[in-house]
Amino acid sequence: MEPRRHAAAAMVALGLILATIAMSQAQTLTAKQSEALATYNRALGDFKAILAERRKQIDAKQPLPNLPGQALYLARVAVISSYKDLTDAMPSRIGRPNKFEIPPAYFDADIEPLIDEYAGLFDIMEAPPAGAQNSPTPFKDVVDLAVAIARAKGLAPPHAAAAGRISLGLFFAETNGKQNVRNGRSNTYMGSFQTGPSEDRNGRRKWEAIKGEVAAIDPGLGARDDKEEARARGTDHRFNHWTNVRDGLMNAHADLFREIPGIVKTLPDPIDQMKLFELIQIVPTPTRSALKSGDLLNYRVSSPTIMKHLRNNSIFAFGQADRARTSASFREIMGAMWLFNRKFEKAMTKYAEIRPR
Repeated sequence: MEPRRHAAAAMVALGLILATIAMSQAQTLTAKQSEALATYNRALGDFKAILAERRKQIDAKQPLPNLPGQALYLARVAVISSYKDLTDAMPSRIGRPNKFEIPPAYFDADIEPLIDEYAGLFDIMEAPPAGAQNSPTPFKDVVDLAVAIARAKGLAPPHAAAAGRISLGLFFAETNGKQNVRNGRSNTYMGSFQTGPSEDRNGRRKWEAIKGEVAAIDPGLGARDDKEEARARGTDHRFNHWTNVRDGLMNAHADLFREIPGIVKTLPDPIDQMKLFELIQIVPTPTRSALKSGDLLNYRVSSPTIMKHLRNNSIFAFGQADRARTSASFREIMGAMWLFNRKFEKAMTKYAEIRPR
């Protein structure tokens, strides 16, 4: 029995030592570290609370507030931001990689299930309206439309194919590849390419100007377009997948398809190409200026309005250090678009299925 008593005593002693170390570590936190830890714990608690509230409302079929996703989004931003502040103050809190490919300094992998719940709630809140006109080939539609438009703009087949791949990335960036969705954070932007009414009208006007050229290049696509136009007549064109993708591309991106040969030289990585075209969606004016500058990657933006738009789209949005930025080069902006990486990787995988070598 004596060896067992010694082993038990050793275990008790070890427990006391570990407890003492833990207490010592807690007691040696600086004021900044203690504040950062408390802020993160509050943000995490708030995130769990709003997730539970929305789930309860949805399950009980209760009316949701206007813009029901906004509070969820802001709570998620607060969690990531406060965790980055915590790991800045306590680098030892940086943990293991996570399935969302968020840099570990910004995200604790232990809360992955909360982000899964977040995504599930948005799927419900942003479900297409009853009259939405789906396509059986939503991904192929995006690629086919982009390629045909690019060819009408004069691009050779390889660069027209790049336009198709880039545009599929935009579909994933805007809606995670889901067609005809609504928007839990906006009453303005809707559909597969998340356009507003004025953008939709502008895209339709531009399409009418180029439609004949496209049909001459690809008669089958022209016939499909006539069919979808007839089907969407009298409805919101943003909830017909085909017409929303077509008009979204024509509104914001088609005029810049001519720049693709130069873009692929400057940005050989297809995901960087997708990031650049997503920036045309988010901050079109400075992105066009950067392209014209002759030094795309080193072109800097410093407008407070532009920086605000970037932050509202999850770029330089997380943590005090990132949010304190007053300017950034396009190289830095694209480097900060890490939340888009996983979406663009999915687009690349889907593109490989659609356009096998």
